[in-house]
Amino acid sequence: MDLTLDGVTNGAIFAAVGLALVLIWRATRILNFAQGAMAMISTYLAATVVEHHGSYWLAVAVALASGALIGAVVERLVVRPVERRPPLNAVIVTLGLLVVLEAVAGLVWGGGLRSFPAYFSQVGLRFGHRRVAFSDFDAYVLVAIIVVLGVLVVLFRFTDTGLRMRASAFEPEVARLLGVRVGRTLTLGWLLAAAVGALAGVLVAPRIFLSPNYMDAVFVYGFTSAVIGGLDSPPGAVVGGLVTGLALSYVGGYVGSSLEDLGALVILIAVLMVRPQGLFAPRAERRV
Repeated sequence: MDLTLDGVTNGAIFAAVGLALVLIWRATRILNFAQGAMAMISTYLAATVVEHHGSYWLAVAVALASGALIGAVVERLVVRPVERRPPLNAVIVTLGLLVVLEAVAGLVWGGGLRSFPAYFSQVGLRFGHRRVAFSDFDAYVLVAIIVVLGVLVVLFRFTDTGLRMRASAFEPEVARLLGVRVGRTLTLGWLLAAAVGALAGVLVAPRIFLSPNYMDAVFVYGFTSAVIGGLDSPPGAVVGGLVTGLALSYVGGYVGSSLEDLGALVILIAVLMVRPQGLFAPRAERRV
């Protein structure tokens, strides 16, 4: 039970990173490999607020706002010039951005480890005479991710904004002819994705120490979650995150922590062999 609860909590954080990747993919058809580094910068800014005696909720607000701003700036200044180039160009640009942001974080905040507070208790809840590996903070993480998922589902399925974002990603020229401000719509996609990524950074920070590369492993697992669920499916990213989190927890608990990465890799390879487009991707090819 402890391994399951721990896996669900970690999986929720992986799901948040997966949701950010899905958002950008649906909006621009680009995989942002700098997503974790962008979240790391936002979390450092939130930690600075706390160190200057700001409240936890103010720090979270700063993280979300700074993440959204970073996402918009990156899309406008870094990604937009290569959007119409071969797909590999965007991959190289985001990988370069990853290196730059981690270097900047090291220069500004140093390479040492820092702690980030948790507003809720991280002590496991007690049921009868037994304490389980699930705390008030873990419940807060799960609720936050469920709320984000609900907002994204409503956005993409039931709003004109979500429809414009999808149209801009798949057929930008047709969308322009129909009056859609494609440039602003793509910026909005990056803005929302960066805010979700920043939330993931703040949620995972109390569980591990802050450092310029503390989000690297989380990003890898979030990317695995997005691919397992399907890059076009927000609910799939959440399910993929839970699958990844549970796999890591069970492998680490029953086999050994050194084989956790191998467990996630095996699941990813199995899904790609059986259903390369992801478990929750539409079976029929999308037609425009």
